[in-house]
Amino acid sequence: MQDQNIISKDFDFAFGTWRVKHRRLKERLVACQDWEEFDGTSETRPVLGGNGNIEDNLLNFPSGPYRAIAIRDFDPSDRTWAIWWLSANNPHQLDVPVIGKFANGEGAFFANEVIDGSPVRVRFLWLRTGTSSPRWEQAMSDDGGVTWETNWTMDFERA
Repeated sequence: MQDQNIISKDFDFAFGTWRVKHRRLKERLVACQDWEEFDGTSETRPVLGGNGNIEDNLLNFPSGPYRAIAIRDFDPSDRTWAIWWLSANNPHQLDVPVIGKFANGEGAFFANEVIDGSPVRVRFLWLRTGTSSPRWEQAMSDDGGVTWETNWTMDFERA
């Protein structure tokens, strides 16, 4: 029962309002080198007594604005986080959660998904969390994690 009293501070760096610079591959896992860049905003607040948080995002895609949230939940028993993505474009479908933890100020989170009928390993990284400009990266692997293709980055700056 003692573990239930642990409150994680791992995502405290993300609380507040941010301007976000996005860079995203136009196609994933096809050796695409064509990136699109766009801006957005993000606001994160704690929930669940501090062991969870909600990140509300406005992404200004070239095709038009898009809203989504990240839902994060900390499990004190093994000190891992689960992160779900919920898109306004598909409002009744939570993505498979990525699960992982922080070490030395960097977070690494993983999931197995199926994309276009093929198994894919997904990785989220949270980098530079001790700075005023944290960075999030998404990568995918179609070879079980032997090689990774980074397909989306988000650079945060306080609004």
